[in-house]
Amino acid sequence: MEFMKKMFSRQMFVSFVMGFSSGLPLLLTLSTMQAWLKDYDVTNTKIGLMALLGTPYTLKFLWAPIFDRFTISKLGRRKGWLLIIQICLAGVIMSIGQVNPAQNLTVFSIFALLITFFSASQDIVIDAYRREDLQDEELGLGSSLAVNGYRIGMLVAGGGALFMGDYMEWSMVYFTMGLCMLIGIITTIFTPEPDVAEGTPRNIKETIIEPLLDYFKRDGALMMLVFIFLYKVGDQMASTMSMPLYLDTGFSKSEVGAIVKLFGFWATIIGGLLGGSLMLKLGIFRSLVLFGFLQMISTAGFWLLHVVGKSNFLLTGVIAFENLSGGMGTAAYVAFMASLTNKKYTATQYALLSSLMGVPRVFAAAPTGWMTDQFGYGFFFIFCTLIAIPGLIILYKYVPRPKEV
Repeated sequence: MEFMKKMFSRQMFVSFVMGFSSGLPLLLTLSTMQAWLKDYDVTNTKIGLMALLGTPYTLKFLWAPIFDRFTISKLGRRKGWLLIIQICLAGVIMSIGQVNPAQNLTVFSIFALLITFFSASQDIVIDAYRREDLQDEELGLGSSLAVNGYRIGMLVAGGGALFMGDYMEWSMVYFTMGLCMLIGIITTIFTPEPDVAEGTPRNIKETIIEPLLDYFKRDGALMMLVFIFLYKVGDQMASTMSMPLYLDTGFSKSEVGAIVKLFGFWATIIGGLLGGSLMLKLGIFRSLVLFGFLQMISTAGFWLLHVVGKSNFLLTGVIAFENLSGGMGTAAYVAFMASLTNKKYTATQYALLSSLMGVPRVFAAAPTGWMTDQFGYGFFFIFCTLIAIPGLIILYKYVPRPKEV
């Protein structure tokens, strides 16, 4: 009864909707935009270079202190910034649809860069809002709902937009995606501003220097950063080569797509909800240990698929279990980072931690193709399984345990 009361509370609803607003813009500058550019016969070289437009997601910690320091509206420090950013984001998404990428790729790229900038800025404020809006014991469930909302936003901007692209002009597709931002805008208007007792930073020292000093004066601060870097590195490396594995094993793209849509997406959603409910009982620390172990086992599933060969039954199990454990692990991961932040410097500290979280996705994934070419899938997926162990050891032995456990 207590779980259901928390699940359907205003705070959890806002976490879910804000997660949706965060996830929606992401694929609009990735796979969906790539499909649009292919329709206009833009070369693969230029499409590949468009990936650099995602740079703001990895550098967002540089301007995050602005959102901690300044309040620009009577709505409050978080709501004031968030409403302006979401309106700008919706406007830019609608506007890019009016640009023909084949005729003016430079202008098109500028609009795409503005989407990623406003999207990264929205993530900063939403993450800060969620940390300040939820009690410590609610972070696990709130983070899981935010992750699920994020996934649904990606589904709308990915599968939904691609489906629409077969039946209407891309300008209309992106106009519709911009309208979808109204869900987050309306929620921002009506949800209350968090009441933060710690107050607002008053100067440059409190805005930039003190957030770093506040974090690094804690016991185990450095080891926690190492843990954040390592916790999902094996999972992320394995995911990068999962599609080549499926295709080289003999599965068709339609077979993989059907199984991913039927089982992978829903397994991720269930994993996020299950992870959130378990965190209420186990706490964040024990959940990180359990979910990290499950992530490691799921990575070994790729190795098993390589050994056994083509089997739709095994493929279904591997995809479902990998997405289930990944959804649980991500929910705990996000909740853990939120728990590390001081509410006075939430935007700055969380942006720094989440930027670090994204480093393995970019740099550790880069050599994965070379590794599979040189050593084969069997060695590669065993390596990805074993590389998860250092993160779990650091978590268990060196990361201070919260009071909850």
